[in-house]
Amino acid sequence: MAAIVCKEITKRYGNHQVVHKFDLSVRENEFVVFLGPSGCGKSTILRMLAGLEEISDGELTIAGKVVNDLPPRDRDIAMVFQNYALYPHMTVFDNIAFGLKRLKVAKAEIARRVRDVASMLGLETYLERKPAALSGGQQQRVAIARAMIKTPAVFLFDEPLSNLDAKLRNHMRVEIARLHQSLKTTTVYVTHDQLEAMTLADRIVLLKDGRIEQLGTPKEIYENPRTKFVASFIGTPSMNFIDMVVSSQGGNFVLTSGETRLVVQKVRYDLQAGQTVTVGIRPAHLEPAGENRDNNIIAGVVDLIEYLGNETLVNFALGTVEIGALLDAGTSPQIKQSCRLTVNEKHIHIFDRESELSLICKPS
Repeated sequence: MAAIVCKEITKRYGNHQVVHKFDLSVRENEFVVFLGPSGCGKSTILRMLAGLEEISDGELTIAGKVVNDLPPRDRDIAMVFQNYALYPHMTVFDNIAFGLKRLKVAKAEIARRVRDVASMLGLETYLERKPAALSGGQQQRVAIARAMIKTPAVFLFDEPLSNLDAKLRNHMRVEIARLHQSLKTTTVYVTHDQLEAMTLADRIVLLKDGRIEQLGTPKEIYENPRTKFVASFIGTPSMNFIDMVVSSQGGNFVLTSGETRLVVQKVRYDLQAGQTVTVGIRPAHLEPAGENRDNNIIAGVVDLIEYLGNETLVNFALGTVEIGALLDAGTSPQIKQSCRLTVNEKHIHIFDRESELSLICKPS
């Protein structure tokens, strides 16, 4: 059983604390992604899991065994780094086989296992080449093969695709997903790329300043962000934010900002009349409003259009706020044209101005 349990894991460098009582349980065979901006602590936590960084406080168990004081080689983990870390003077075969040779595994067994992982990753024709003769994607596959051949209980990936171009990143992301489906090895993967996180993860751990900001499936985090930070970090293009004032009208709350007026049901939001809040709406959830529609209208004059193929990102000013809307390219307005958009209430997010916590009522 290769579950990972972190209990109040803390990391300090002198008096500076960078990870604050990190609690997480990674289930056996689960693919968990640590996501967040630079400096949020995601790589530091991964390195503590690997044994490459000392744990200042707390307890770490892997497969039911406390491993705080165990060296990396005794943790039954394999790590894939951002920079591949291949031996340039060795062939691909020898790079993949290096760990098994150190363990004095029989030559025939090494050859068999190298052939197996090379076949799985499409490296059979490159086994006699040196790393310098390979592309970036091929080198990364060699690094993954070297980790795989140890058949570890846990895979750790530290931003393995960040050095690749966009096309190779997409290709390798698919390969890693297929590899996990095949091997079902417990995996922790670090990235700052939300697309990687959303497409690979069973669950995402979104970090900020050494703390968990939100933990959940990609769908949960995208649809129900717990804070304004989560809402702004997840989703491309980024969510629009508008400061609005709350008033009460029967069974509804009315949110206003200048000429913009949004109406939402009271049962859905924890608001008070007179309160100033931050409203969040994703560009993909704005759509053209019919001529007879007068509720939940966001309007402006288009000042920028970004052509994305089937869609366009239309931008316009709403007071001092820039609004983006992702619209069908065939019906997109033109620059300097007026545009009237609407949004369904179920796609309106509201956050407290001070705490930045979501004000959507939790189901009872």
